[in-house]
Amino acid sequence: MANKVYKESALALADLLQDNMTIISGGFGICGIPDSLLAAIEQSGVTGLTIVTNNPGLDGMGVGRLVNTRQIKKLIASYAGENATFAKQYLAGEVELEYCPQGTLVERIRAGGSGVPAFYTPTGVGTQVAEDKETRVFDGREYLLERGIFGDLAVIHAWKGDTEGNLIYRMTARNFNPVMATAAKVTVAEVEYLVEPGEIDPEHIITPGIFVKRIVEVAKPHKHIEKRTVRPRA
Repeated sequence: MANKVYKESALALADLLQDNMTIISGGFGICGIPDSLLAAIEQSGVTGLTIVTNNPGLDGMGVGRLVNTRQIKKLIASYAGENATFAKQYLAGEVELEYCPQGTLVERIRAGGSGVPAFYTPTGVGTQVAEDKETRVFDGREYLLERGIFGDLAVIHAWKGDTEGNLIYRMTARNFNPVMATAAKVTVAEVEYLVEPGEIDPEHIITPGIFVKRIVEVAKPHKHIEKRTVRPRA
């Protein structure tokens, strides 16, 4: 079997990145984001990117790195309200935005990873989401046709992985990462702990290694806090 382990994120992505590609990026807000891989994409200088993600992160964090450097041509996301820089670029007509309801977005990614080209959903019927999309009535209810999403590259974050690419996610950081791991030509994972095959209980594996082509260990990654909430002092 080919060695999947790379010493650093830049090396793991070096021959994969090109202008105008579609990249699927894991995470929710800034939780479970592949920050090291996104930093490597930023440093590579590739442009014209279509990014599929839940949201564009914050200014300079997560996908927000690529917003600040204007490497994104189009964003497909369910929410963009926390990134002021992206909002300014969008309102100025400098970047495209395809809004997609969150459940529909994750199902489009799941469908893409499963080889399903399209599916019908009632979500978005009668709203701007439905503009220029095919609709059909089933059992008296109108449904909207949505296309599956399959990227050129998926970058994801996991808590622990082995050298064969089997992955475990931790708590909320599980979010979009598992489904995104299935939905691209090449999936590259960053992990906090890299172990040998057999050290992960097979019953605990969430993403099987067959989906992961490359893996890099990012020990003790900096985990940003989006909104700090504390109890008032007594």
